[in-house]
Amino acid sequence: MPDPILYTFRRCPYAIRARMALAISGTWYDAREVALRAKPAALLAASPKGTVPVMVLSDGRVLDESLDIMRWALARSDPEGWLERDDPELIAANDGPFKHDLDRYKYPAKHGADPVVHRERALAFLRTLEARLSRSAQLAGSHRGLADAAIMPFVRQFAAVDPLWFGREQLPRLQAWLDAHLRSDLFAAIMAKATQRLPVDPSFR
Repeated sequence: MPDPILYTFRRCPYAIRARMALAISGTWYDAREVALRAKPAALLAASPKGTVPVMVLSDGRVLDESLDIMRWALARSDPEGWLERDDPELIAANDGPFKHDLDRYKYPAKHGADPVVHRERALAFLRTLEARLSRSAQLAGSHRGLADAAIMPFVRQFAAVDPLWFGREQLPRLQAWLDAHLRSDLFAAIMAKATQRLPVDPSFR
């Protein structure tokens, strides 16, 4: 059977988290990098909403939500036990209010928003993560898991808007957590520019 096809965009946080789970699960797939201004017809045929990531499975089924892709991959193979370190409520807060404020902080003109207001609102969620990390090395336990992979790409995007400001904030545990994930072999592997991605060795750290 052919490998599943993943329509992705390298810097998209939703696509990043899907690729992280696919990689750690050892899932082979054919990556199709999408130009968001010229979406391919095959992507739109599979998922008319036209957002990435979209995975077309070998049997023709379509997964067009990043969390569905993550959980599908980890249900097949979960060598690090990521599903044991899930937190749907925390991920929902990330994907809902935090993402809302992140978009308006990063793209204030597009949304007609005050970026400082939304930065401060988003900071409340980051302080929640900081408090979590004061109790354990990762967001849902001592080792990285689904919650970390699902949330980290969005914190990365937030930090990149104004790295100097982010670095001055009193978020030492969160800053160290983010830095460790960005320096991991797993993150380097899933951010590599390639048209065909191979499974990542689960021993990667």
